[in-house]
Amino acid sequence: MSYPHPKGYVCYQGSPKLSGKLDDPAWQSAPWTDFFVDIEGDKKPKPTWDTRAKMLWDREYFYIGAKLTEPHVWATLTEHDSVIFRDNDFEVFIDPDGDNHQYYEYEINALGTDWDLRLVKPYRDGGPALNEWEIPGLKKAVHVEGTINNPSDEDKWWGVEIAFPWKVLQEFSQVPAPPRPGDQWRVNFSRVQWDTGDDGKKLEGKPEHNWVWSPQHFVDMHKPEFWGYVQFSHMPPGTDEFQADALWGARMRLMDIYNRQKAHYEKSKKWDSTIRADAVSISMTPDGWEAHTDGLCIRQDSLIWRDD
Repeated sequence: MSYPHPKGYVCYQGSPKLSGKLDDPAWQSAPWTDFFVDIEGDKKPKPTWDTRAKMLWDREYFYIGAKLTEPHVWATLTEHDSVIFRDNDFEVFIDPDGDNHQYYEYEINALGTDWDLRLVKPYRDGGPALNEWEIPGLKKAVHVEGTINNPSDEDKWWGVEIAFPWKVLQEFSQVPAPPRPGDQWRVNFSRVQWDTGDDGKKLEGKPEHNWVWSPQHFVDMHKPEFWGYVQFSHMPPGTDEFQADALWGARMRLMDIYNRQKAHYEKSKKWDSTIRADAVSISMTPDGWEAHTDGLCIRQDSLIWRDD
């Protein structure tokens, strides 16, 4: 099955002071993303409430700001590295080199409680998620336009601003940080939203809503191949044009091989040496298999790399 190119965003330079309100003058030059959609895309209804994000960067930080419309803002978790998505939250996923491995996840609730972790590989390939990983120097701010945890009135929105130090994001990537002009990183955002009762508390037994910037097509944020593209620019705000990934079709051909091999392995506990695909070279290896097309390669644990 083919999938459309993910959302793209041109990230311009700016150094906002963080308040959670997204009202610093630097943010004015940053475009909004599209409004978030259901994680499965057009297969599901549009989200109940609006969510949008902005991005900026300078020599020290990658800045992300988001505004989440919310009539009754609530949050309960107060301990760092709690499983924040058990509250309503905002989540950031970053894969600097777009290889599906060594990526970062960050979650934050309306109290400003956060959870940072690093994935060596996606969960589908065995992970693990490294909860002990931390982000020294991270800056954050949360603002609630209303009264948190008070269901008797109606709130307007809550905002999040985060500054990720390049020094930390570079640690496990194979690309420069801060980025070079035109570099593209894979990024996505998720908003987890729970249904609540008249008392403002989460309704137990009901599934959460997952609203995202770039559709995942599955209820799974840990498919980094579907994350959006953020293109870093040195040009004046509003003057650069996003360039779609010329190898998107090749990436999808390789992911199709990966999915077919994975399904075969789960059924028979061995890799399929007979799989073939147009314009794709497939070979068996001591560890499993590799597939090559248009200068890209993939192997059995979904790692994608350039065959330069």
